[in-house]
Order: sequence, then structure tokens, then C-alpha cells
Amino acid sequence: MNKTIFITGATSGFGKAIAEKFASENWNCIITGRRTEKLDSLASSLAAYKKIKVLPVVLDVRDKEAVFSMVKNLPSKWQNIDVLINNAGLAAGRDSFNEALIEDWETMIDTNIKGLLYVSKAVLPFMIKNKGGHIINIGSTAGKEVYKEGNVYCATKFSVNAISQAQRIDLLPHKIKVTCINPGAADTEFSLVRFKGDEQKAKAVYAGYEPLLASDVADIVYYCANLPKHVCINDLVVTCLAQANSFYNYKE
Repeated sequence: MNKTIFITGATSGFGKAIAEKFASENWNCIITGRRTEKLDSLASSLAAYKKIKVLPVVLDVRDKEAVFSMVKNLPSKWQNIDVLINNAGLAAGRDSFNEALIEDWETMIDTNIKGLLYVSKAVLPFMIKNKGGHIINIGSTAGKEVYKEGNVYCATKFSVNAISQAQRIDLLPHKIKVTCINPGAADTEFSLVRFKGDEQKAKAVYAGYEPLLASDVADIVYYCANLPKHVCINDLVVTCLAQANSFYNYKE
């Protein structure tokens, strides 16, 4: 019987790559995202893997009522969720604390922290009932060190790290694994979103070195999710070779 993975933020970047990786390994996929067209496109491409089933759901993780309603009303055949990937997240703006927009702060807090909490809380009853499961939270090297003009984005990723530690402790009696994966610079839509569509600024972030690819992170997520039942990678930091930490890159 195929296992089932639930992925938030599946329409691009890490989420899309994770869906493609797990589907290729015969996992059934619940994929969620805000962009209907991209979600439908991904669902169609995953359908090429004939041995799996795909359930696409348009969902904004910031909408508490929508999250709990959607999960509560999952068809019974989709309720045996083996792995939850809390991937939905973003950086909005890169400004000094005194110049940053409060709207950007609220967007990041509502998505990166509250969205992760809502989805985890909604899915957990299924895992507890099944006496097992695995929550994989996508953090960031920005949750390890604060960098200039990172302020609230870094704060949200520090929160992901703290929440992951808390989940790991509290869910031990239920045999639920919790892993926090913290990627460094990766060539996805991340910077384009952060700089609000400014392609020049987005490309400059990755100039002069070879960043991670979304597929690199997907491979790592798959490895973590397929270890023996008694083994859990609690916390993992991954960067490209040119990156030492959240703020130091070697560019040629």
C-alpha cells in the first residue's frame, strides 16, 4: 500500500520538487497551494505516475478556518497521512527594521508561523490515531543566525526551529517524528517573491556561486522521511558549498 504525504506550498520551489520526488517513489500526494493554475498543472504532471493518487487542494495556510475545514473533511482514504511537509513560507522585503513595512511582517508571521501551527494542529489527530507519523518543517539557515535586514523573516524561522523542538518533545508519546530542515541559499522563486518581482535583484542573490536547487532539498527530505522507524533526524542544516552560514557566501 502506498504511503501518503501532505505538502503545503506545493505550487513552486521546494514544495513542488518534494511532490515530484515522492510521487516518483510511489507516494500518494496531497498537494496544497494558493495558485489554482499552478496547482492543477502540478497535479496533472504527477498523474503521469500511474501507481499513485493525487489530491490537489487550493489552500491558503493563513486562513485558519479554511485549514481546519479542509483537513477535517478529507475523504477517509486520505486520512492516513504518513508525512506532513510544512513548506509554505516566504520572505517579504529586505529592509532595515526601522524602514520595513508592517504589512510584510504580518504576511511572514501569518504564513511562516501561524500557517505551520494551523496545519500541524489540524493534521495531528490523524497521526495520533494512527500511532505514528512524521512532521517535517522547512526552516532556514536564517533560523540559525540573524543577518542584516533579515529581522522578522529571521524571527519567523527561529520560531520554526523552536516549534519543531517543542513538537518533538510533546509528540514523543505518540511516536511521531519531527524534523526541521534548514536550507541555505537556493535558486527558487524565493528571492523573486522577497524582492516583489524585481528580477534583477533576485538574480543578484545567486550571482557568482552555485546555489542549492529545489531538487537537492527534495532529495534530503525524502531521505529523512524514509529512515527506519527508530531513527529520526531532528535538525539538519544544508547549504551549497559556497555558503558557510546564513550571511557568508564566497562569490567568485
